[in-house]
Amino acid sequence: MYSSVRERLVHLHHCRGVGWKSIARLFQLDSSLSSIFTLPYTTLASYLSITKEQSLLFYQDLHSISIQSMIKTYREKNIHIVTILDQEYPDLLKNIYDPPWVLYAKGNVEWMNVHKLISVVGTRTPTSEGLQAVQSLVWPLVKKGWMIVSGLASGIDTAAHQAAIQYGGKTIAVIAGGLSHIYPKTNLALANEIMKNHLLISEYPPHIKPQKWQFPLRNRIISGLSLGTVVIQANERSGSLITAQMALEQGREVFAVPGSIFLEQAKGTNRLIQQGAKLVLCSEDITDEFTYLFPLK
Repeated sequence: MYSSVRERLVHLHHCRGVGWKSIARLFQLDSSLSSIFTLPYTTLASYLSITKEQSLLFYQDLHSISIQSMIKTYREKNIHIVTILDQEYPDLLKNIYDPPWVLYAKGNVEWMNVHKLISVVGTRTPTSEGLQAVQSLVWPLVKKGWMIVSGLASGIDTAAHQAAIQYGGKTIAVIAGGLSHIYPKTNLALANEIMKNHLLISEYPPHIKPQKWQFPLRNRIISGLSLGTVVIQANERSGSLITAQMALEQGREVFAVPGSIFLEQAKGTNRLIQQGAKLVLCSEDITDEFTYLFPLK
């Protein structure tokens, strides 16, 4: 049916009912993925740890969707498909525990393998001081050749992308849901700018609408692409703290901007510092951690 493992993987990735773990199991069953398309339903259903409803959806899509036509449509829309089997797949991301099997990207795909990537994340409801901290840190980072990675969320994420663009730098946005469903809608213009002149990435096919559970998964890509993660303002129960935790699990550096003990948006970052994240007062506090990789000239 397909001439390569890559095409088979992209097909599986478009099937409903299966996620990262199911595809991992299918690779264990057959590393070429070729026999998956000929196995009877009962065999596949018994092998995968998914519900009956999920297995029925998977089997239906396995034998009905046409990946070649989808790939043609993506190409016409300038959407790049990068699988974990491809040379273009980012090396840093490949080394995390659960790297995405497939990435869908629009923009400058080669940027995923740039070495000087730093993620900047934070609360959706920043104070004026938080937004000022974004400007204060992003400008010198951009001038030193660092590319800013964030999640296109409202607040700090948006400010980080905008600051990178404003100061003539480069930025990568990682979203939950597919490229055809930008969230939040208030960032549609920003997303279009990033897709045109920078890079927008998702691990979901373009037609997939964002779901709440996708956002924590998205965070592992933000941290996984980057050498380190900078958190600028975060509540104690914040998605930014999930990104920081994933960065730690991935063996990456974690930085946090301190704040007043009376400020709700500083409770998460202060807690990170208490737990060992590096306290950041200026951009040098970030770049100094990477002088072994990028010696000062």
